[in-house]
Amino acid sequence: MRYLTSKLSQQIDDELMSVAGAFSLDQLMELAGLACAQTLATVYRKDVYPRVLVCCGPGNQGGDGLVAARHLGMFGYNPIIYMPKPGSKDIYQRLQKQCENMYIPIIPPSNDLEDLRKALQHTDVILDAIFGFSFKPPIRAPFDAVIPILNESRLPIVSVDIPSGWDVEKGNVHGIGLRPSALISLTAPKQGVSDFVGRHFIGGRFVPKSLDEKFELHLPQYPGFDQIVELVSGTNKTSS
Repeated sequence: MRYLTSKLSQQIDDELMSVAGAFSLDQLMELAGLACAQTLATVYRKDVYPRVLVCCGPGNQGGDGLVAARHLGMFGYNPIIYMPKPGSKDIYQRLQKQCENMYIPIIPPSNDLEDLRKALQHTDVILDAIFGFSFKPPIRAPFDAVIPILNESRLPIVSVDIPSGWDVEKGNVHGIGLRPSALISLTAPKQGVSDFVGRHFIGGRFVPKSLDEKFELHLPQYPGFDQIVELVSGTNKTSS
């Protein structure tokens, strides 16, 4: 299976939302967010880990997290949303409103981060949807304070696409990123997670066969009607 650079990931996303791909951003976020929620539910059962802190960045990755929070609420979990820097785009506002309609609590951003620390005391697992494949180090404020707090909590973390703070191609080379126990790669895995240690899933069932063939992704078969497939050690991979 092909492991992607940031540039190629963006190229595939652009093609999915082009006239040829015919997907809308709303569609892709809905499918990606559902895959994220299913991954967390697969690894961390709601009877043992019912309280989920969903950490969302201001970009499309955060939008995926908001969708995941809504689905987790529908799955019977008790999600709480934390947005250190809320997104300003219309789609972000609509996704946030959908979560509010589900009565999902949202922690207001604050400089002292005390609300985050308090929420972590009542959290069983964290869903990391802060940074996506367009992230470039260094980590800037307010996230440079948030990520260490999440790591110090020692709670299990499920990261979306790339663990926040990792270089998309080089991984956690500076040792400042999150340390997740599970990862859900969207579309296809990124180069920086080629040596990831933990449970690793792919959520790209929305990728049409034409794009799979064009970019030589060699995506795995998804079981049944699941939106995710778990990778196993020794999975064949190439990079570009």
